[in-house]
Amino acid sequence: MKGITEGITSQETRTSKRLTATFVKTVTRPGRYGDGRGSHGLSLLVKPMKFGGHSRTWSQRLRINGKPTSIGLGSYPIVTLAEAREAALENRRAVARGHDPRNSIPTLAEASERVLAIHSANWKDSGRSEKMWRARMRDYVLPQLGRKRVDAITSSDVLNVLLPHWATKRETMRRTKQRLSRIFRWSIAENYRTDDPAGATLDAALPRNGRSTRHFAALPHCEVAAAIATVRSSKAWLGTKAAFEFLILTACRSGEVRLSEWREVDLGAGIWTIPADRTKTQREHKVPLAPRALAVLAEARTLSHGEGLIFPSKTGKPLSDATLSKLVREQGIQAVPHGFRSSFRDWCGETGQPREVAEACLAHAVQSKVEAAYARSDLLKRRRILMQAWADYLSETAH
Repeated sequence: MKGITEGITSQETRTSKRLTATFVKTVTRPGRYGDGRGSHGLSLLVKPMKFGGHSRTWSQRLRINGKPTSIGLGSYPIVTLAEAREAALENRRAVARGHDPRNSIPTLAEASERVLAIHSANWKDSGRSEKMWRARMRDYVLPQLGRKRVDAITSSDVLNVLLPHWATKRETMRRTKQRLSRIFRWSIAENYRTDDPAGATLDAALPRNGRSTRHFAALPHCEVAAAIATVRSSKAWLGTKAAFEFLILTACRSGEVRLSEWREVDLGAGIWTIPADRTKTQREHKVPLAPRALAVLAEARTLSHGEGLIFPSKTGKPLSDATLSKLVREQGIQAVPHGFRSSFRDWCGETGQPREVAEACLAHAVQSKVEAAYARSDLLKRRRILMQAWADYLSETAH
């Protein structure tokens, strides 16, 4: 240790007493101070600085691959005594698992960013999924686990994040658990750990209260026409009202409608083609437009003169998902925008519409491989008949 601890006596480098936060803060005598038994080789090195004062740095002595090795753990007060002890324990665990802690094992916060970068390129919802990922990690996970290395996090750590909110925010915590599981599966693939502490083994520790899965709030189909009338008579922005009715008439998803552009519409053929990068199935979807849907487009045309966005906001930018949700909420409609797809599907089922045609209208992915093998047609002609029948039904029940 000559050169690093020159002038330090053996008494100063060997101690059976644990360090205290007060001692670490106030010690000025140069030397290496061990953290006593059970410290996994942790010590504090105090050295005088050239222009006065003293530096305090953390070091850990470990045997890696049979060789004594010193690892720096940072300087005080940036790294506190408690944090140095935690890092030393994590390094010792890594060695016990056969890892070299000097190989840069990321913290959970760092791993989250890497996994996010991998998946966000495939999310086609204008960054909404990425924003939700960051918000949930920031609000619930990172304050407790962000600075921990991914190989040191246990099922107990994950449980302590989820359990306090499990009863009141079940769906949020379930999604948070899924995100954590993605991070840990990536960590397994990168050889940072061998198990997923947020996986199935954690389920047994989480309480079950018999709640059924919550679906999107939806109206009975017989009440949908009244909802359209309520919105049309409101003082909301024309672009918002038109987007709402068009969403119902086409049974499409909110993002598909809000981001639609005039170049996607063939008014002569009465077809709206949603590009693959904006559909959930990542496949182009052709939507047959009933006369009433074309009439809504004619109203919306006054907002942008047939160029760019079909349903722009007042500022000319795309409508946000929150805008449509706020619209129905303020009008006292007991549903969410996505729920009107359920209203349409219920109507199809109750009126005996062919299942394969109804599913094609909703652009649902075919789950059965056998069924998918025969679903070679997009059933455009039959879908046009069905969407016209849906528009007629809404017109009839409006009176």
